[in-house]
Amino acid sequence: MNVIRFVRNWILPLAIATGIVVYLLFHFVPFLQPIGEWYAPYNDSVLPDFMFLVLFVTFCKVDFGRLLPVRWHLWIGAQQMVFALVLVGVILGLGVSGGALVMLEAILVCVVSPTASAAPVVTAKLGGSLEEMTTYTFLSNFISALLIPLCFPLLPQANGGTVSMAFAPLFFRILWKVSVVLLLPMIFAYFVKHYARGLHRRIVGVKDLSYYMWGCSLVVVSGTTAMNIREAWERTSAFFLVSIALVGLVLCVVQFATGRCVGHCFDKTNEAGQALGQKNTAFAIWVATAFLHPLSSVGPGCYILWQNIINSVEIWMLRRRGLERSS
Repeated sequence: MNVIRFVRNWILPLAIATGIVVYLLFHFVPFLQPIGEWYAPYNDSVLPDFMFLVLFVTFCKVDFGRLLPVRWHLWIGAQQMVFALVLVGVILGLGVSGGALVMLEAILVCVVSPTASAAPVVTAKLGGSLEEMTTYTFLSNFISALLIPLCFPLLPQANGGTVSMAFAPLFFRILWKVSVVLLLPMIFAYFVKHYARGLHRRIVGVKDLSYYMWGCSLVVVSGTTAMNIREAWERTSAFFLVSIALVGLVLCVVQFATGRCVGHCFDKTNEAGQALGQKNTAFAIWVATAFLHPLSSVGPGCYILWQNIINSVEIWMLRRRGLERSS
């Protein structure tokens, strides 16, 4: 019983550690390597499937009539824009290049990325509004789709040029890429809630189902992160990777703290903290590798570890006060 309670209480850090250890075993242990090589082509499709299930279960609990914008959404969205524009201004104003440019790109990509699809799960666990968090998750995708084609063409590249992209095609490409992940499970959840009520009752009757499913998805994410960091290790120094990781930690704390400060003004501390602090790092890694220096993808790769450590601490603190909710 104590073991089960321990796993339940610390599922997020345990999932992160499991993903890293499993990847290292299947990469470095000779007799496991063939299995790892067989699984590798399927890895990219596993996480979207997991996230679909996590969001489907979460949206089954949503009151669709309450999915409306509120005031704190405006302030958090504005804060994300300010962070992004300040970073771009620093890069252009100081003429940053080389390793410093890669470092700032790693920060920028974590700032402009939308709120994580799993943020409503954690928000519900912390006792926040599931509907307000779900609404902002959609809004943040629109903000990201707007910021990236506006900011990235201004950035210098390692070869001295700039990122070349047309605004409209990239805007709709990004909006489609991030929104479809949210829309499909929401449509299915709406259908089940209104037309398959027996199934709906069974889904919502399982306590913390979406939370544990999200923990399972973290195993996949953490393993992929470990793989990306190992590959980056071959292209640069350990000192530079550690520097990016530490900068990611500082940024993560700053974004969570800023969000919580803004949310405190509206009595929405947990919601606003999650909205600004928890990022869609899978999307951030894609953006970094597609449009920026490949090493900048290490930033969001490390960010996912930091944000889930913060989530674990927040849930633990709430549990100590007896205020933890089911999700």
